[in-house]
Parts: sequence; structure tokens; C-alpha cells
Amino acid sequence: MAVRKASYYSTKVSQRPGSGAQLLAALKAAKVNLLAFTGFPQDGGAQVDFIPQDSAKFAKAARKSKLKLSARKTVFLVQGDDRIGALTQILGKLAKAKINLVSLQAVTAGKRRYGAMFWVKAKDVAKASRLLKAR
Repeated sequence: MAVRKASYYSTKVSQRPGSGAQLLAALKAAKVNLLAFTGFPQDGGAQVDFIPQDSAKFAKAARKSKLKLSARKTVFLVQGDDRIGALTQILGKLAKAKINLVSLQAVTAGKRRYGAMFWVKAKDVAKASRLLKAR
């Protein structure tokens, strides 16, 4: 299992069919690789979160597309061999250190692999990073 820190950004978009596809097409045209992309309804529109492989390249493409991005924040990415209870070690360490999760998503990736991403409050990022040896 590997845990690493990454940068993520969010923006608000309309919740019309094709809004997400347009965003992704613009990033594809700019050759921006995303490690993760999520979206969910919020306040009559949608919030989309981007976790780019290269933040500078992403920011340049976002400016060109006139996206209003949030400030850069930190997310933790986990990749490992899928098994029953794959996240219990990480979640147990965080709980023991009294670090609360803001949000977590996980998915199996096939071929006995899984990935997850989770957020903690900004005040807990450094502590969680040390605890999990996240690079």
C-alpha cells in the first residue's frame, strides 16, 4: 500500500448534461492527466474536484478555459492490493491520532488493486502525512 499527498482544486459548474464532458475535453486537449476527478450536486449546480498529475500544467489549462478554481488544497491518495479490510489500517491510525476524515472515496480497480482518496482538515494535514508516511 502506498499513501501520497496530492494537490486538488475544485470549481462550480452548471448541472446541465455535458458540463463535465466539456471540462474533461478541454483538459484532454491541453494534455492534462488527472489522477482523479469527482463531481456532485451543490447549490443548484455542481462542484467538480480535480486531482491533476501536474498542478502547473493544470492551472495553465484552467486559466485558458476560464475556470474559476478554488485555492490549492491537499488530498491523500492511496493505492494498494485489494483485500478485505484494505483501508482499516489507515483509518485506524488516523482514528487513534484523533484525526477526523472530511471525506473519503474508494474503489476497486480490477486485478486485485484498489484506490482511495481522502481529505482531512487543513490543520491535520501535516500530522496525517507524518503518521502515514505520505510523500
